[in-house]
Amino acid sequence: MTVDRGLLAILEAKPGRGEDLGALLEQARELALDEPGTLAWYAFRISETTYGIFDTFADEVSRQAHLGGKIPAALAEVAADLLAAAPDIRPLDLLAHKPGS
Repeated sequence: MTVDRGLLAILEAKPGRGEDLGALLEQARELALDEPGTLAWYAFRISETTYGIFDTFADEVSRQAHLGGKIPAALAEVAADLLAAAPDIRPLDLLAHKPGS
């Protein structure tokens, strides 16, 4: 299977809300597990208020399904309360990768 598409989302929490955003992302893992077209999904913390999500897909249909799925919907529900700004979501083309074990 060719993995050639990804998404990178950077999320900035409001001051004092970083831990809450981190907890939400940890819970979102379960939603990602239910997405057969999402091949890899990572949530990460850059700083006390800056978090991110990186995911990969084999085709554009799967990437679009993810963008219209439960994780973006869950973030939209809490965005006004948790996020300092709109998420910075960037589609990317993967040039190379090392498959995991």
